[in-house]
Amino acid sequence: MSESSREEAERFRRLAEETRAAREVLREASEEARAAAEEARGGAEDARAAADAARHAAMEAVLATAESLQASLEQMRAVEEMRKTLREIRDLSPRDMN
Repeated sequence: MSESSREEAERFRRLAEETRAAREVLREASEEARAAAEEARGGAEDARAAADAARHAAMEAVLATAESLQASLEQMRAVEEMRKTLREIRDLSPRDMN
């Protein structure tokens, strides 16, 4: 085998080794990207669940506020009815005294 053939063979061997190393780097990078995508999917699912829980909490807060306002309205109606009754009693009391 001539010197130039040996040099050419050595150059191809180095090129093959560099190609193998580059493939390994690409494989590792691809695996890291896949793991990052999986982690991002998990994070997105967690964020969706948190948003859903927040939406439910907001709905419950709105319902509680509506119930509170309804109770206040009923109390105000009862107070107004009591005032009306008191006025009627006051209006009748002087006549009964005469």
